[in-house]
Amino acid sequence: MPMMNDSRAAEMIRRHEALKSARGNWNTMWQEIADRILPRQAEFVAKRSAGEKRTERQFDSTAPLALERFAAAMASMLTPSTQMWHRLRVLDDDLNEDHAVRVYLDEVNKTLFRARYRPASNFSSQLSEVYMSLGAFGTGAILVDEFPGLGLVYKAIHLAEIYVAENAAGRIDTVHREYEYTARQIAQRFGTENLPDKIKAALERQDDQSKYTLIHCVKPNEDRITGRMDYRGRPIASYDILLEGNVLLRESGYRTMPYAVSRYVTSAREVYGRGPAATVLPDIKMVNEMEKTTIRMGHRAVDPPLLLQSDGALTSFQATPGALNWGGMDDSGNPAVRPLETGGNLPFAFEMIDAKRKVIQDAFLVTLFQILIESPSMTATEALLRAQEKGALLAPTMGRQQTELLGPIIERELDILGRAGQLPEEVPEALIELGGQVDVEYTSPLARLQRSEDGVAILRTIEAITPIAQVDPSVLDNLDPDAIVRELAEINGAPSKILRDKKMVEQVRAQRSEQADATQLLEAAPVAANAAKSLAQAEQIAQQIPRTVLPEQIGA
Repeated sequence: MPMMNDSRAAEMIRRHEALKSARGNWNTMWQEIADRILPRQAEFVAKRSAGEKRTERQFDSTAPLALERFAAAMASMLTPSTQMWHRLRVLDDDLNEDHAVRVYLDEVNKTLFRARYRPASNFSSQLSEVYMSLGAFGTGAILVDEFPGLGLVYKAIHLAEIYVAENAAGRIDTVHREYEYTARQIAQRFGTENLPDKIKAALERQDDQSKYTLIHCVKPNEDRITGRMDYRGRPIASYDILLEGNVLLRESGYRTMPYAVSRYVTSAREVYGRGPAATVLPDIKMVNEMEKTTIRMGHRAVDPPLLLQSDGALTSFQATPGALNWGGMDDSGNPAVRPLETGGNLPFAFEMIDAKRKVIQDAFLVTLFQILIESPSMTATEALLRAQEKGALLAPTMGRQQTELLGPIIERELDILGRAGQLPEEVPEALIELGGQVDVEYTSPLARLQRSEDGVAILRTIEAITPIAQVDPSVLDNLDPDAIVRELAEINGAPSKILRDKKMVEQVRAQRSEQADATQLLEAAPVAANAAKSLAQAEQIAQQIPRTVLPEQIGA
């Protein structure tokens, strides 16, 4: 039941206003950034009308294009839609070797990916918006929710709507979202029975233009009652409040945090993150001003101002093509009109702009992501060395996204699918005894880049011992070729289906050994046949030779 002026609603609204007031400086900076590189989200200081032109402060496209490439690279490095970029495992290494546990976790992982990449979920498109927000503003948020008939649904939240607070460990545990709904949307979300009269009246007249402000407050449930099966026993408390009359529309709870809020980098004393755009905001503003100056300079160079005589003899001077201007030169043939030479140096201006553009692209990691593309003829070792460098540079940035963004998303997905009964039912006993707790192992291209150091170490070891093996081949007995092949395949991200199972490898080798033995027998057969033939011939000749009578035999 909604309650007018409910004390809990008033408490949440007071905290919401406090969070809003603490974010004033951030809104100003984010507005400056959005105006220049992400104008479709330029609504931090004031809301703008739908369809309104928002590119009036953009004179250079370097930063917007770099931001798009940044978001695309983040998606391809962290969450590529064409491959499974994570898998589930347990913390007990011995239990990970259990066949039943591995099979079950693989099935759970496949279920996650199937649910996540359904067309109705919008996972890829919404996560791309989060990456755009991270690059531009340094903070991105996504809501992982469920809708009847649709299952998992993802929605990127505009940063202007999100207000957050950290716990003592520096993790975001409180999220306030301020957004607008029409009366019809409010009824769809919360039902019609307990709506205020004003909303019911808007529904009756089918008013789809008027919008009403709501607040969704999510925070740790400090009044949690252990053992309760309803929302009062859940660790996350949720309050939906209609500001029109301070009405508490719904009080509920979650088992897992529905919002995943991630930061790019943070200061020790700041809650919100700072992205690449904040780092190079002066350069972005400078390039825009330089572009305006260069445009004016180029305009003057192509269509320069004209210098006329002061006597006004050429008051009817025309600059249109083919025009005739009488009196435009004196008796000596000198022109009476000259273009104004400003002395502007366009090539130098272009060099300055290009230098600033490179700084902007470096900040958005565009140059870093092109390392491997620019040298397609590298050897395997060179490629691994480049990958090692790339992974080392990206690890701090990308690793935070795995912790603050992807980890909470996966935890929320498992909770929703588990309650919906969509996870495999036959849980191994060993996993039940462990409490069902699983860990996430990331297998994305970024994770492989971070492991490329192992691949470099393997190849360097082989290169180092090769000269020694030429002197003493027995040193190669220290290496396990099968382990080397499997490790390099995993590091390079080779599909697991190209590798044979260990038992199959043993069968292939046994068959090869049998074939080798058979081949040896076949090769030895002609020799044995010739030997038998020679022996038979020798016996035949021996039988044809007359026996010699010995003297002692005569006496007998």
